[in-house]
Order: sequence, then structure tokens, then C-alpha cells
Amino acid sequence: RRQEGCGAEFRRTLVRTQNVVMWLVSTGALFLGACSHYTTPGGPANFRALGITDSDVRANTDATIAEKMAKKPLATFPASIATVRVQGRGYRSHSVDGYGQGDFTVITVRDVETQEQLERLERLPMIREFVPLNRMVLTGPVYTEKNLREAAANVHADMLAIYTFDTKFGRSTTIPYLGIITLGLFPNEQATVTSTASAALIDTRNGYVYGVYEATARKDRLTNAWSSEDAIDAARRDAEAQAFDDLVTQFEQGWPRIVAQYGPPGAVAPGE
Repeated sequence: RRQEGCGAEFRRTLVRTQNVVMWLVSTGALFLGACSHYTTPGGPANFRALGITDSDVRANTDATIAEKMAKKPLATFPASIATVRVQGRGYRSHSVDGYGQGDFTVITVRDVETQEQLERLERLPMIREFVPLNRMVLTGPVYTEKNLREAAANVHADMLAIYTFDTKFGRSTTIPYLGIITLGLFPNEQATVTSTASAALIDTRNGYVYGVYEATARKDRLTNAWSSEDAIDAARRDAEAQAFDDLVTQFEQGWPRIVAQYGPPGAVAPGE
């Protein structure tokens, strides 16, 4: 009986061992099967193959872009800054006409700018003077900013501030059917003038861009206020004057950073 008991125990142990072995074999097969379907992420990107090296960048950069990127600031401080307003070819408003026969016309009349704004700018640190360009120094047509820089060089300005206005007119109905109900006695349409003033500050010598600025203003009026061309032009000037004043404020805020970056050490106090 002891022999039979030992034989039974041996058979039970053998069965358990076989079960363990079969479990290990099946688990290993599943693991190997999973590994056979998993793809490793791979190595890092080769930046040199992408062309992100100094030599490759120089070789692949367009010549015109490379020329612009290679420009360095050449202005001296305190700086003399020439200013000029440009508009599109054939620009003409109710109060001013553009001057010049090129792709751009120059506005030499101060239409919306004020003397007070000019004085605000001249009080900024490291500015010697602002010089508006006039017809005496604008001797030819304007096709590119280089033509304007040549005019700025005539007055020995270190920098040139170029600005322009994009002004649009529109109208909208304030209260539908109000004009019908009141038989047209009460105006139910609102006229809108939106003006965006844009400016760029560039180096007179090589066209290096020190900064760009943009401001938008909107003026709304009831259409019965637009009873004449003078009234419409007054609304245009109001919108452009507000946009230009906001542009001047942006310049005032940004100029100390330009002086700190390009001017002599200590020209601007920290936080100014």
C-alpha cells in the first residue's frame, strides 16, 4: 500500500510539473508573438541630413532673403529720424492729394498729424530730431523704400519712419424697419469708418528694420450726419487721427527697447 501511495503521489507531482511546463511554454509563445509584432521607435533625427547646419542654411537660403537677414543696424545715437506718409498710386482724399508718379504717392500735408504728437516723440531719449520729408527732398518717383531712404539721406537722417493709413467706409442698420415706421424721419442706418495705421522704422543706410507698429480706430455716426462730402471727410480724419495717436503711443512704448538694444550702454535707465 505504501508503494501504491508513493506511486500515486509521484503521478500527481508529475502532472503538476507538466502543467507548469505547459504554462511556461504558452506564456513564452505569447510573449514572443507580441515581440514579433512590436516595432521599436527608431533613432533620433539627423539634423545634418535635414540641412539644419550653418553651411546648409547658407547654401539653401534664397539670395534676397540672405541679404535681408545679413543686414545690421548702422544708425548712430542720438538719432535723427525722418518721417514720411505714403499711400497707394493715385491717392486722393477730399482734403489732400498724393505727390509723385511712382507705385506710391507721398502725402506731404499734415492731414491728421499734430505738432503736439511730434513734440512728444522728440522728448524720447536718444532722439535728436524728427524731420518730415517734403517735396524739396523727394526728387523722383517712389517705387521702393530705397527711394524714400535716399530722400532721408538728403536730410542726413539716421532712421526713416514710414507710415500709411488703410481706411474703409461702411454702413449698417441700427434698428430694422425703424426708418419705415417713422417714414424716414428717424435715421436707422449707422455709418462706420475704420482706419488702420501701419508704420515701420528702418535704417536709412541699409533698410534694416528696427520695429513695426499698427493701430486701428473706428468711428460710428448716424448716416444723417453724413450730409456732405465735408462731413464724410471729417469722419475719415477723426478715425485716422485716433489711429495715428495710438500709433504714436506704441512708438513711445517701443522706442526705449530699441535704444536699449542698439544704442550706447546706459542710454536708457532700467525699466524706462
